[in-house]
Amino acid sequence: MSEMSVKEGLTAMDVASYLRRHPEFLNEFPDLAMALRMPREQGQAASLASYQLEVLRDKNRDLTRRLHDLVEIAHENEQLMVRVHSLTLSLMRATSLGDSCGRVVAGLTEDFHTDLVRLLLFRSDAGLPAAEWLIVEPRGVAALPAFAEFVARGEPLCGRLQPEKLDVLFGTLAAEVKSTVLMPIPGLGMLAIGSHDTDRFHPGMGTVFLKLIAEAIAASVARFG
Repeated sequence: MSEMSVKEGLTAMDVASYLRRHPEFLNEFPDLAMALRMPREQGQAASLASYQLEVLRDKNRDLTRRLHDLVEIAHENEQLMVRVHSLTLSLMRATSLGDSCGRVVAGLTEDFHTDLVRLLLFRSDAGLPAAEWLIVEPRGVAALPAFAEFVARGEPLCGRLQPEKLDVLFGTLAAEVKSTVLMPIPGLGMLAIGSHDTDRFHPGMGTVFLKLIAEAIAASVARFG
């Protein structure tokens, strides 16, 4: 039979720690199971067994909620993957640089339900359309010092952008943009997606799909020189 030494200054945490290490304790002292007072609910004292059962039910409900959340996340990720795949296939069908850029913006606007899309290229080309969504800066990032650190880091940026960046990307519509995703297109430029919703894009969101989109765009644009 296990014995618990009594020492002066024994605390409730000491007792709790001992019981956790000896879960069979009540088997050795069954009279204590009857004497222990369980947490009260609605003025009624619960038995140890019923209390343990309720604790297990609470844990089960919590696990069920977590499983539901994981299933929802998996479903959302599956939908995103399908959209990224569709965009990639569309870019593979592009027949020119202008066509490729147009497919980027159309795909992100229609399939990803975005409010504003801006494609900034560090090159000029006679085949590029004169469109509000296209920004051409053949001098590269040297002409855009506000973006120098972002381009050097090479990672997507999610959340709220500084006013000077918004002005470059969205011009007269900058005031309407409450949150943004900014993606580098390695060696080629940047892609910006602006939302009217403050919470649509935030720093804590995942960037895996954003990187896949940027890589697909880079490969498509690189096909045309």
